[in-house]
Amino acid sequence: MTQNFHEDFGREEEVNGSSDRGFGQVFAVVFAIVAFWPLTGAGGSVHLWSLGLAIAFLAIAYLRPSLLAPLNWVWTRFGLLLHRIVNPLVMGMLFYLTVTPMGLIMRALGKDLLRLKRDPEAKTYWIEREPPGPAPDSMSNQF
Repeated sequence: MTQNFHEDFGREEEVNGSSDRGFGQVFAVVFAIVAFWPLTGAGGSVHLWSLGLAIAFLAIAYLRPSLLAPLNWVWTRFGLLLHRIVNPLVMGMLFYLTVTPMGLIMRALGKDLLRLKRDPEAKTYWIEREPPGPAPDSMSNQF
């Protein structure tokens, strides 16, 4: 069954995740933040379970990062799944909540910013520039 979507969700190149050591470091920082977060409020205490996970992730990241490879793979695949779900939703919301209302408002006000209306009386649709732009010979080496 062929799906006819405007966007092609196929990937021609392999998505490379982060290194196993980097993955372990990031999760160690995240669990450390979770461990010490209660200290920012009044009378909180450190979450020892989270601190233990932070220390474990950091130790594994530096001593044997290959142990984190399966978790890193799962985390990367989870990110790709979220991308496939969230990206079209966010782009659709952005379009239908910003671009479409602005287009409707502009149409209601009679604006034609792109000058797309047909004018049978016009000799040309070219917009004359006053004053004229730079001399043509000033653009000899554009690239």
